[in-house]
Amino acid sequence: MFHCIEFVIDCTINLEIAPKKRLEKLRIRRGERRRAQIKPYVVETALGPTEVADLFFDDGTSTRMVGFWRFSLLDA
Repeated sequence: MFHCIEFVIDCTINLEIAPKKRLEKLRIRRGERRRAQIKPYVVETALGPTEVADLFFDDGTSTRMVGFWRFSLLDA
């Protein structure tokens, strides 16, 4: 299921275009909206457990380990 998300901070993500291609850096601006499937999980960091998600965008690209503090869900 695709959700509409909005990034709440400016950030740079590593975008996966295809499995055998190099990652591309993509600058995301605060307020940018994208449609994505969200696969959440928790990782252990120096500050303790942190909620992150792999995002699979509707254009076929994806990115991994994006902190939930970087985006918000806009779906009702």
